[in-house]
Order: sequence, then C-alpha cells, then structure tokens
Amino acid sequence: MIIGCPKEIKPQEFRVGLTPAACAELSAHGHTILIEAGAGLGAGFGDDDYTAAGAQVTDLDAVWDAQMIVKVKEPQAVERARLREDQVLFTYLHLAPDAAQTQDLLASRATCIAYETVIDRTGGLPLLAPMSEVAGKLAPQVGAWALQKANGGRGVLMGGVPGVLPATVLVIGGGVVGTHAARVAAGMGADVTVLDRSLPRLRQLDDQFGRDFRTGYASKALTAELVSAADIVVGAVLIPGAAAPKLITREMLGTMKAGAVLVDVAIDQGGCFETSKATTHQDPIYEVDGIVHYCVANMPGAVARTSTLALGNATLPFVVALANKGWREACKADPHLAAGLNTHAGHLTYAAVGVAQNLPVISVEQALAL
Repeated sequence: MIIGCPKEIKPQEFRVGLTPAACAELSAHGHTILIEAGAGLGAGFGDDDYTAAGAQVTDLDAVWDAQMIVKVKEPQAVERARLREDQVLFTYLHLAPDAAQTQDLLASRATCIAYETVIDRTGGLPLLAPMSEVAGKLAPQVGAWALQKANGGRGVLMGGVPGVLPATVLVIGGGVVGTHAARVAAGMGADVTVLDRSLPRLRQLDDQFGRDFRTGYASKALTAELVSAADIVVGAVLIPGAAAPKLITREMLGTMKAGAVLVDVAIDQGGCFETSKATTHQDPIYEVDGIVHYCVANMPGAVARTSTLALGNATLPFVVALANKGWREACKADPHLAAGLNTHAGHLTYAAVGVAQNLPVISVEQALAL
C-alpha cells in the first residue's frame, strides 16, 4: 500500500502522524511511505531521519495522492477538499461538534477512521489514551500559568508557601485526563478534589490516591459548591465520540472567584463549559465575566515530541493492519478497529455523531457490506 503522511497545518500543531520508527516498520512490510518535506521537524524528526527509515520525502501533492493518509489532527477544509472516494483517512476527527467537517467527509465519500473511537477489549480508547495522559498532565501546568496575575488570573501560587494556603483545584471527571491532572496538581502542592459519577471509579481513585487528593460524587449541588471555591477547574469529562456535556453554565461563573481559571480539556468535543470556545497555543486564553478560560484544542501539540512518540506507539499496530489487509478486511478481522469507522462512501457510521447532528447513520456491518 502507498501511505501518505502530510505536515499538519492546524495552527501551532507540531506533531506528525508517522515517526521514522513507524516508517521503518511499514517499509519492512513492503509498503511505500510518502512523507511531506518538513513534516516531522516540529517533533524533532528531520527529513534525513525518514529517508534512513525507508520513507520517500516528497511534496504535498504526491503525499495526498496516496491510498491511505495518516495524520494527527482533523483535516482542515483545504485538506478535506483533497480527499477521494478510494482513500482511507486515519486520524483524530472529533466529528460530533463539527458539522462542516462531517459534511465534507461525507461528500468526499472517503473511508474515515477516527483514532478517538477505536476501542480495546475492555471498552477503553487506546488511541485517545496517550493524548489524554499528556493533556491531563499539561492541564495543571497551563492552569498554574493562567492563574498568574500577569495573565489575568488571581495571582495564586499552586503550592502556596509556609503560612499561605495553596491553590484549590477541582477536576471534573475521574478518567484518564482527570486522574493525570489530579496527580500533577497534587504533586505541585495544590489542594485537589476529583468529581465523578461512577462510584466504582471513585473507589479506585480513593484506594490508589487517597493521601494525594480527595474524591466526590459529581452531583449538581456539590459541583456548584466546589466550583465557587476553586482557583482552577479542569474539565475532563468525555463521552466517546459524542459532544461533551455542559457542566458549568455561564450563570455559575458569577459564583466563582474573580481571576479563577477554567481549563477545558474536552474542547475537541465541543467543550464541557457553556462559555468555552476553542483557542490556540498562540492565543490560548480569554476572559468571560472575570474568569480566565484556557481552551486550546490541541494541547498535546505543545509537547510535540513526547506526544508524537506516545501516539505513534499506540497507532502503529493499527496502521500496519490497515496497510497489510486493507481497511475492509482489517475491520472485519478486528471489531475494535471497526469501531473507529466514522464515514464510508458518503454514509455516516458512528451513532453518537448522528445524534449530535441529527443525521442518518448506517451500521459498520452495513458499511462493510457496501
């Protein structure tokens, strides 16, 4: 198979879809890999690294002529215009809040498989987890930066100093993002509470981290109470493939301390705060009613080398399977990969996106039979 990996063009996105190690693996299986010149520079991989791994470094048009395109972020409008019916796109899509992208992918009739909806045997999200880990660890770091007075925050130090209380951090969601956010915030010396609605998950967190942070059941009353007392709130709620629920309303901002910070890690799925809107690393924060919002839609791009290596480790087995077997046979052989199928031949195949956008959906089985 001919596999193309273009340079990411989303603002301030430095990750790359294939590492040189992945190219070497695919080359060993007999596949042709086309890398756009300069695609890996943001992650610390030069063109020579790819050439040494057996890839061909070429121009944009040649890359997009490949049979399968492997990326990191959702295709931008100019990229979507290049997609063809006989192509496979393997990348993050986050379609639920993005009607324009959904319509373009359907119009292209390409076969689009989303990293974030591929599952594992336990129902986990193996291709989302590495970036959730990165984003979770970054959330307290960027929250602490936004909390500085020069950035519009309250001017509170995360760990405090002797005689001065530390920052109060509320993490909403006890999954991968929330757990890593809570661990890092607690490690910085903050006073941390994690909310979730799964009692088994809360028990797990309490058993494992009981001395590091507290846990609470995410009732509306307790959420509102803790939001009003928090210096930083990290939104870490995920419904796989679906639009994120709005957990903090604009009205609730009026109960918060002036200069408190909201970090919305769910912004790729539309955000879990009513006042959230996607921002970039270049212009990451804005204020609403005196509350600082950090809503960068590609947080892991800030640590592009770590993120690229982590993502590459997770995606490589699936890329190899798609290349070796073709998308149809690979999905028939692996229902966990098949769960990642979002569009094919002009049909939407992921139910949560259909619900979010009121669109008809066919099953993966129907798509495989087309």
